[in-house]
Amino acid sequence: MNTTLLVRFIAVAQELHFPRAAESLGIPLASLYSSIDKLEEEVGQPLLTRGDGPTRLTPAGVLLLADAQRELAAAPPPPPKPVVPAGGKAKASKGKGRAPAVKGQPKPFKKRQGR
Repeated sequence: MNTTLLVRFIAVAQELHFPRAAESLGIPLASLYSSIDKLEEEVGQPLLTRGDGPTRLTPAGVLLLADAQRELAAAPPPPPKPVVPAGGKAKASKGKGRAPAVKGQPKPFKKRQGR
């Protein structure tokens, strides 16, 4: 199983609230819903009950939660992200551009460039 899916499932199982879990993970809510759906397809059973009442774990979800926590504890830590040097290509300022034409006012004329 994908460790990202397991991390997201554990967050939802601990919070029992999708928006709070998405906020704690720092991901969009739609992405969290699709991750849980993908994990439920992989397992073949619903892991959470969603509906009018509060979100709850199903019996399959309780079993998977224990397995997921053990699997994540045994997994090696992710490799550190490479350090990208700061800076970059400098961009020239283009100025403010032409002012928008306002109805009833004369258009600004461009001065001729001297030689």
